[in-house]
Amino acid sequence: MSHHATPPGTGRKLTLVVLGLAALIAAMLCAFALPSLHSGPHHVPIGVTGPRQAAEAIQENVDGPAWDVRLYKTSDAVKTAVKNKDIAGGLAVTAHGVDVYTATAGGPSATGALTALGNGVAEQNKTQATVHDLVPFTDDDPRGAGLTAALMPMIFGGIFPALILSGVFPGHRGLRIRLTGALLFSVVAGAAVAAVLQFGTHSIDGNYGLTALGVVLGMAAMSTTLLGLQAFLGMAGFALGGALMMLLGNPLSGLTTGPHWLPDGWATIGQLLPPGASGSLLRTNAFFGGTGAGLPAMVLTAWVVIGVTFVLLADRQGRRTTAPGSKATTGSETADISHPELVTS
Repeated sequence: MSHHATPPGTGRKLTLVVLGLAALIAAMLCAFALPSLHSGPHHVPIGVTGPRQAAEAIQENVDGPAWDVRLYKTSDAVKTAVKNKDIAGGLAVTAHGVDVYTATAGGPSATGALTALGNGVAEQNKTQATVHDLVPFTDDDPRGAGLTAALMPMIFGGIFPALILSGVFPGHRGLRIRLTGALLFSVVAGAAVAAVLQFGTHSIDGNYGLTALGVVLGMAAMSTTLLGLQAFLGMAGFALGGALMMLLGNPLSGLTTGPHWLPDGWATIGQLLPPGASGSLLRTNAFFGGTGAGLPAMVLTAWVVIGVTFVLLADRQGRRTTAPGSKATTGSETADISHPELVTS
């Protein structure tokens, strides 16, 4: 009769796993619920112009936690600032009423709130407000549904390559092939996503090459990060990367509402994660001609570097464990149990 003794440390390991999963669920709840509960305008930059007394009165009454009011000399200056993404919108007080300048493609929620603000200012001045959408969504997709829907395929475009390529090309020998495959997939899938959005659903316009390049960079950031974490830490790394992209990056991306609609801390975290940076880069390339693309592009490039670095570290560790004379080598390559991804087929 055989007796199966419990390996030493099993109880401690089980406790850590259970606590880790519980913390993950709690973090997921916070990521999805808290930003929604506290959603609204948070320091949204807007421009105001008009007679000095009227403009300063608006700044004094409106500037605060919700709006970051900046004074401009002319309406043209406000419109230029909106198109350059320096501000989310603006108000111009004129002799004929209040002109409200918005950029719906830059943030639909901010557009609605700014319109309401403009109507309030017009009512106080006993006049009418006129809305001018300087950067709208396309006529075929006036609500930006295609842009919003693009984020999930981009996230799964990072998860699937790491998952599938590791099954087709397992172990240390397949590591560099998996990295090459992930990068090639990012190029092909990124170009395809941009093509569908621009030529299929007509949800975006602008320079296709620029937009596609941004989508490719975003998918490369997600796929290489997940691949690198998986290669270096095994399934724990894959789970960590998936949670980072799906459970934090997705709800904090601000792609649906615009980043200014999330609380400041949450918005900052979201824009530093690949999904948020990818969404911002897609938005600015598709509707603003690439203006303001520098920061999200740098964030995504940094994630690519992180992912590739993890792959190289895993490759180096794998070479050590399979080198002739190493403790892990007994005539043939054997598994390094501390790094499941370093197992060769």
